[in-house]
Amino acid sequence: MKPLKIAVAGLGTVGMGVLTCLAKGGEALAQRAGRELQVVAINARSRGKDRGMVLDHIPWTDDPVALARSDADVVVELIGGEGGVALDLAKAALSAGKHFVTANKALLATHGAALAALAEKNRSALRFEAAVAGGIPIVKAMRESFVGYGVRSVRGILNGTCNYILTRMEATGNEFADALAEAQRLGFAEADPELDVGGGDTAHKLALLASLAFGTAPDLAQMSVTGIRHLTYDDIRFAHEFGYRIKLLGIARQMPHGIDQRVQPAMVKIGTPLADVDGAFNAVMADVGEAGPYFFEGRGAGAAPTASAVVADIVDVARGANGPCFGVPAAELSALTPALPDSRRAAFYLRFAVLDMPGVLAEIAGRLAESGVSIESMIQRGRSPGEPVAIVMITHESPEPAVARALKVIAASDKVLGNPCMIPMETG
Repeated sequence: MKPLKIAVAGLGTVGMGVLTCLAKGGEALAQRAGRELQVVAINARSRGKDRGMVLDHIPWTDDPVALARSDADVVVELIGGEGGVALDLAKAALSAGKHFVTANKALLATHGAALAALAEKNRSALRFEAAVAGGIPIVKAMRESFVGYGVRSVRGILNGTCNYILTRMEATGNEFADALAEAQRLGFAEADPELDVGGGDTAHKLALLASLAFGTAPDLAQMSVTGIRHLTYDDIRFAHEFGYRIKLLGIARQMPHGIDQRVQPAMVKIGTPLADVDGAFNAVMADVGEAGPYFFEGRGAGAAPTASAVVADIVDVARGANGPCFGVPAAELSALTPALPDSRRAAFYLRFAVLDMPGVLAEIAGRLAESGVSIESMIQRGRSPGEPVAIVMITHESPEPAVARALKVIAASDKVLGNPCMIPMETG
């Protein structure tokens, strides 16, 4: 059989990881693929950069979009970004009948449905295992392994930067800014970390998981996104006192009248699988109904894990895997119907910074009661009279809008300092 010819756009950490993996894999990869895997073209912004590997034997293309006009069978896009050159290359490659492999979650979360339709029109494969959770094979599992009973919900720690920061805050007692600075020094966080800590990166990945789970077009507009900047060490410490850890989760659930998609910090009970995920690791838990829960954990970023996922997609293409990239034909991807706001129910952790004055606790409890929210347990830390103190509560299960309405009223009190903190409790 003829070799599978590969063009690679983007020679950063992941791109060089892919070239290294292909070079080292050699004959073993060819055996698994059923044919030789041959890199026939590469592109990056800087041609002369030392990348720690001799690349002189591979033809260089100055224009990444021109890779779509090369003799490659598959184009691998590792440039990044939701539009621009990455989108131009994707359209050009798929229009030319090339197979397309990418690690670009932003591109697919924004343009995934249209690119899937273009791939099917031209009988090309579109694969993106590396776009979600690095080396964890969750995309393939969601697309192929869970079709028997269907997915009811998917929850995941999808951003290693945030998980590292929360783990370090817990271990050291540092506040968010110090833990972020440490993550930046060690290379776990970008110089501009907002996409990570603001929840945007998790949102891109969750949009793809929701599409795979429920047969909907990726939809960022119908997603609630909250990051971790507002969390304090006190929140982490109080969570422990109640028997929980705080994790940034991406959650997609099938509700009675729609799909609930959200990215948010959540309280996860100590000793459960998601709570035990530390450092820069990722994890995904899928509820597959009668087939039971499935839990995946591994490295969510880095050269080797992400390159491993890219190469796995290339091998699938070499074998002839060419089914719909989201598990159902692009024309059958439905528009996502968001769940009704009142259908989102949970117990909530609430933290208030208040003046230590008579009547403040009664006022907070009264406002919650007026919205139909009852208190299960509470911690109050006393200080000198007149100084701010923390009041922390766990509510009984309540509709989220009711809790939010109560907090809005409470925040307006002259006895309450700043906005209250509200974190939902996640079971399992």
